[in-house]
Amino acid sequence: MSSLENLSHENRTFPPTPAFTAQANAQATLYQEAADDRLAFWARQAELLHWERKWDQVLEWELPNAKWFLGGKLNASYNCLDRHVLEGRGDRVAFHFEGEPGDTRTITYAQMLVEVKKTANALLELGIGAGDRVAIYMPMIPEAAVAMLACARIGAAHSVVFGGFSAEALKSRILDADVTLVITSDGGYRKGSAFPLKPVVDAALAGGDHNVKKVLVVNRTGQAVAWVGGRDIWWHEIVDRQSAEHVAEGFDSEHVLFILYTSGTTAKPKGIFHTTGGYLTQTSFTHRAVFDLKAESDVYWCTADIGWITGHSYVLYGPMINGATQVMYEGTPDSPTKHRLFQLIEKYKVSILYTAPTLIRTWMKWGDEYPADSDLTSLRLLGSVGEPINPEAWMWYREVIGADACPVVDTWWQTETGGLMISPLPGVTATKPGSAMAALPGISAKVVDDEGRDVANGQGGYLVLTEPWPAMLRGVWGEPERYRETYWSRFPGKYFAGDGAKLDDDGAIWLLGRVDDVMNISGHRISTTEVESSLVSHINVAEAAVVGANDAVTGQAIVAFVILRGGIPSVGGEELIADLKAHVTQEIGAIARPKQILVVAELPKTRSGKIMRRLLRDVAEHRTVGDSTTLADPNIMKLIGEGLQSSKSED
Repeated sequence: MSSLENLSHENRTFPPTPAFTAQANAQATLYQEAADDRLAFWARQAELLHWERKWDQVLEWELPNAKWFLGGKLNASYNCLDRHVLEGRGDRVAFHFEGEPGDTRTITYAQMLVEVKKTANALLELGIGAGDRVAIYMPMIPEAAVAMLACARIGAAHSVVFGGFSAEALKSRILDADVTLVITSDGGYRKGSAFPLKPVVDAALAGGDHNVKKVLVVNRTGQAVAWVGGRDIWWHEIVDRQSAEHVAEGFDSEHVLFILYTSGTTAKPKGIFHTTGGYLTQTSFTHRAVFDLKAESDVYWCTADIGWITGHSYVLYGPMINGATQVMYEGTPDSPTKHRLFQLIEKYKVSILYTAPTLIRTWMKWGDEYPADSDLTSLRLLGSVGEPINPEAWMWYREVIGADACPVVDTWWQTETGGLMISPLPGVTATKPGSAMAALPGISAKVVDDEGRDVANGQGGYLVLTEPWPAMLRGVWGEPERYRETYWSRFPGKYFAGDGAKLDDDGAIWLLGRVDDVMNISGHRISTTEVESSLVSHINVAEAAVVGANDAVTGQAIVAFVILRGGIPSVGGEELIADLKAHVTQEIGAIARPKQILVVAELPKTRSGKIMRRLLRDVAEHRTVGDSTTLADPNIMKLIGEGLQSSKSED
């Protein structure tokens, strides 16, 4: 039997409580409103923004190029800051900042506005203007948000590079976007010690084959740094002396707001760029509807770094347009102790939490005692982002973190989509553990077969988007043909997301992960996510990663890497391995039985928490392991490789 025809035997359903529905921002009528007139629906959402000039036309669509709210003019920074201050909300807290060493700052919207105006004036003094590109390479500190909003205020496109990337990765992005200014800091804090950032920038700029004229440096840690006279400038020396007066200019709705590079494993990273009006419209609407934000009372925490699209859309633009009070945390989940994040939820009375399945599974692995030691009763809604979440982790999240009382919104979207695309609507949607459920109002998502035909309920295939949406990418920076070829050639007329998906018998959408993470075992398509979920549902398993390794008989064979829950012995485990294989067979079927299971202490993850399955595939196929420099701990691959060599394989 094809696994895709038997993916989800998850029948548990959690309808919204009447009490939550009664106060929810989202109403069931939104779906019909959007279906009746999609463009009018999006226009109504856009009208909630402040426009210097209203648009003349909602959409111009010449596949694959979209323009939204043509003729309209607005300023992203004004919508995030000035409007709140002018309408009497300036005293509201924008960010409760918590540094890893324990230093704190409470920053209001009025204070953020002053800092952004002064920084905008500093950028102008440095010769930056509308249309220029600015690279931002910073830790998770308030100045990163200030820098982004200052760029947006003067019409410069920011290109944020995650602070864990190497000098070579930073350099490639600087060159591709033709950056003229880099904003960084001396360093940041991670796991109890300071790490350097300025030296990485120096290395990226060595050689001079770029157009960077200035480097603006925040003094975060006090580390000694090399200094290039005439190029390097301390943030405090130029920003602090600026005027706090700056009038935000309205820019065209299609003015480029930012460029964000997607990691490439074999190809050059893609510079995904987004424009202003449509992006702000969709991120603010989805943030308000999916997270049910009550700005006057909620404390919202998205744990994503600002260097990723989640940080752009659901730390900066969406929440700040909606006037949210947020928590911003610089450090790691286990520093100084594994209690850290739960203590912050209690301290700031966080009511909305948006985090990744990787972190949820890590919490599971640590054990229930850590969240139990903190008061989490302020939480009223939980969100998941970044990859499909297995039902076991979804249920643990709901029961342990949410005390079985918080709705869970499992969201699907991408750097390319700009904003949320598939998600339950809290107060409206009855949810199923592990399913993102349905496309949001105004979004048209389908699951199609190899020929691009819609599949029936109970069948799987490829996730595509069939209508343009406001926050969609406008292209790949400098590479229009790559944009067309990458996203629009597989299914003509449809945007191919690169993900597999399945409709269950009720029509709910289940994401299966990237199509290269869908294995072909003896002609049967089996999702790595499905096998991983089955393994994690075993009482002894905290986390699992599965790859398809080349096999002379079956085409591919399933190789699984598992982390055991605390207290489970990891040696002498042949009986446990057999039990895990039997468990998968029982859960999915014999076709999904792993050929090999290796117990490991950790999985190879990037600094952003994503599992690098291509490295596991290298190990499983006995190849030289590829580039592992982006891993949080490159030594992990050596340990995994040694373990696999000594483990026993089932013939």
